[in-house]
Amino acid sequence: MAALVQMVSFSMAFVSTLFLVAATWTDCWMVNVDDSLEVSHKCRGLWRECVSNLKDGIKTCDPYDSILAEHPLKIVVTRALLITADILSGFALALLALGLDCIKFLKDEPQIKLKMRYSSGLVLGVGSILGLVGSVWYAVDVYLERVRLLLHNVFVGVHYDFGWSCWMGMAGSTGGFLASVVLTCCFYAVTDAAFSQRPQRLMFRSRAVTCKMYAVASRV
Repeated sequence: MAALVQMVSFSMAFVSTLFLVAATWTDCWMVNVDDSLEVSHKCRGLWRECVSNLKDGIKTCDPYDSILAEHPLKIVVTRALLITADILSGFALALLALGLDCIKFLKDEPQIKLKMRYSSGLVLGVGSILGLVGSVWYAVDVYLERVRLLLHNVFVGVHYDFGWSCWMGMAGSTGGFLASVVLTCCFYAVTDAAFSQRPQRLMFRSRAVTCKMYAVASRV
């Protein structure tokens, strides 16, 4: 049971980390959803804006100004939160990999490996929360910006909605948080139960050995 929980939690953490990293560096956090006839598909990311021609399939991307330049608050905050979430999730994934029982690292120290898995769950949970806050922050800001334009009867020709990169960030953060719950709660409880049963088994074995020795001595 413990081995199955380890593999499930590691798989969830691995996929979630990939989703977070991909969401950070892809270019479709905002996508145009204009109902009029469009000949191009526009996407905005955290680092650049891309336009794809729907007729010939040519894609051109224009990077934003320098990182030190002034940017909208939603881009600055989302960048900081997603990069921090990527770093924490990557560190948690490495710590979890070393703490798996199938890895020979610290093979004779099961309690240390247990603490490594528990610590990786805590770090992964913090990173997932940061990633979820950044993704939801960006999505809500895009929605509010669109509502403000509609309330003021402002028509700019193109309306934006949050794209698949934003959805990927939210999915990766949610998956990472679920993996952290498994590592910190469910897995720790299962492992504690296994450790608590070991002393009882050893005690029963020692009693059986003592009885056999007493029986042999009495025969002699």
